Amino acid sequence: MPDTAYRFIIADDHPLFRGALRQTLETQYPDARIDEAGTLEDVTARLEEDGDVDLILLDLTMPGMRGFSGLMYLRAQYAGVPVVIVSANEEAQAIRRCVEFGASGFIPKSHGIEVIREAISSVMAGNMWTPPDVDLGADDGAGDLVQRLATLTPQQVRVLMMLSEGLLNKQIAYELSVSEATVKAHVSAILQKLGVESRTQAVIAASKIEAGQWQMGQETDNSAASSG
Repeated sequence: MPDTAYRFIIADDHPLFRGALRQTLETQYPDARIDEAGTLEDVTARLEEDGDVDLILLDLTMPGMRGFSGLMYLRAQYAGVPVVIVSANEEAQAIRRCVEFGASGFIPKSHGIEVIREAISSVMAGNMWTPPDVDLGADDGAGDLVQRLATLTPQQVRVLMMLSEGLLNKQIAYELSVSEATVKAHVSAILQKLGVESRTQAVIAASKIEAGQWQMGQETDNSAASSG
């Protein structure tokens, strides 16, 4: 496939880092089209304009991203577009979680240009790339909930993100341009999929996954949420 067929989106809120990544891509794929985005909203706007994208290089902490929910949303809404996380967070648990939520790779920002090029080339060839010195096999007990979160539709992910921000149903309805009844239906579906009884429990579960603090079974956390 010629380079002219390639299109990349660099999604990071630091212009200097975007510039460095752009230079790396331009050296590897001199004829590729490269778009830049500084927020999750910018990324989705570019995808809405033209969804024919070969790879998104996504920072986990730019505006609009809340934990792994931005990655979850992009993978649910644009399932055919590969996403590689490029992050300053190098913890094995964060890397494993990104892979579980559908990322095609994870590149720590501390890695040198040559490693970044190797990683991008590997993903472009259809492979998964994560740092070779990181053990992704450990189980932290969150596997069941991660699988449940991964079943949420794009709209349900957005609703959960807004619940996590403390928005009320009427505020969510306004933001999404839907009725409150529709929001309530989404919330009910989220609770059912996550196996929890209240929106508070759903937010707690999602936030613990995002923060990498999951250390015990879901039922225990549900009990704690009910008694708290």
